[in-house]
Amino acid sequence: MNIKIKNTQSVWLILIILLLIVSCREVEVIPNKDIQEWTFETHSDLNGVNYDVVFPKDIVNRIDIVFSPSEYKTIRSNLAKLITEADGPNDLTDNKPIYSPCDLYFNGTEWYHVGIRYKGNSSLYGANNNGNEKLPLRLKFDAFEDEYPEIKNQRFYGFQHLSLGSNYNDPSFMREKIATELFRDFGVPAVKTAFYEVYVDEGTGTPVYNGLYTLDEVVFDTMLNSVFGSNTGNCYKPNGSGSMFSLNEFTLSDFEKKTNEEIADFSDIEELYEVLHSPLRTSDVEAWKANLERVFDVQGFLKYLAVNNTIQNWDTYGNMRHNYYLYHDPADGLIKWIVWDNNEAFQGGAAQLQAVSLSMSEVSSDWPLISFLIDVDSYEQDYKAYLRDFVENYYNPARMEIIFDNYYNLILSGVTSETSKYTSLFAGSDDFETAVKKMKEFCVSRNEAIMLYLN
Repeated sequence: MNIKIKNTQSVWLILIILLLIVSCREVEVIPNKDIQEWTFETHSDLNGVNYDVVFPKDIVNRIDIVFSPSEYKTIRSNLAKLITEADGPNDLTDNKPIYSPCDLYFNGTEWYHVGIRYKGNSSLYGANNNGNEKLPLRLKFDAFEDEYPEIKNQRFYGFQHLSLGSNYNDPSFMREKIATELFRDFGVPAVKTAFYEVYVDEGTGTPVYNGLYTLDEVVFDTMLNSVFGSNTGNCYKPNGSGSMFSLNEFTLSDFEKKTNEEIADFSDIEELYEVLHSPLRTSDVEAWKANLERVFDVQGFLKYLAVNNTIQNWDTYGNMRHNYYLYHDPADGLIKWIVWDNNEAFQGGAAQLQAVSLSMSEVSSDWPLISFLIDVDSYEQDYKAYLRDFVENYYNPARMEIIFDNYYNLILSGVTSETSKYTSLFAGSDDFETAVKKMKEFCVSRNEAIMLYLN
């Protein structure tokens, strides 16, 4: 009899434990019945990210963005105000456009009250002033969850944020896509990208083709987890003079936190700056190197330089004070370099600003992450080895010819369907044909230049 009682007690104890475990799990709460197309797979924040659907390699997706008349008026009025008040494109960095709600449709499914805003600097400012209505966009799927509780934690196949680049001033439509993939292929942290045809209903009931866009995932949303396996370290988006790390310009206010925003701890960035400018650099270079490699992923940065200098991406560190992220990776304690916004690559420069040379000998101490590192003979040799590896195995004409042709065939229809109000192709599809040809020629010329430099 005692045995039966003990067995019964054990069964009840197990049941109670199981109930406690189940009750502690986060349960997916389906919003109210008015949000009829909400599913666990498509809208939930608990199902993980679906890269295959959102970032396909061999198809061009279509999305439809639908505004009410008042929503569209709000977003356009705000943009007009910011443009009027701005002295130039850089002013838009500090004064970001506001989010407005819209509805988004993809593969017959609706996402509700999605936050949308304009983004960018020259791509936004220049296009708007030229009367080009194809403008870069940023999406945040739960931006209006306070106003509409039924969309709390809404995601797009697991993505909270997405960025739509307009391929402004890029008649090939390929720069951002190919540059980012080359970085990733070579082991340099970068986001995933995909081509999208974007249609916009401004509140008239009629969708209008706004052109072929490049969709980027957002670094601090999903990329950190997918590349580093975590998002708990400090992630920074530097912008302004402090981002140079130069001796007289460094300021922590130029390092915008994208994770751990509520914790005012910038000690990792401060340590990198202090090690970089330590007197050991000139008195004991081996000790300086050891200290630097303890806090900064030096080899990862040298790999980045090899790719960036090859494709002549001039709109970033070494020339410009933006367009990169830093992540303090808790796995090894090192600060990692993350590339961002590569649409100015594959050309020698712009106006009077030229891309950094292969030797980087002209780069001043105002950009110490380049000038200090390349002054060290062993680092220079590592950089040259990465250059050779990159052009021989990744960015060689034979391999790139296939990639260029594949993307040409993939996006041809989307490119040629653009209309004069929503395009940067001032000479029509001829611009596209010429630009793709130039991409191939650029690859050949850069391979020749690098072999000459190395030999």
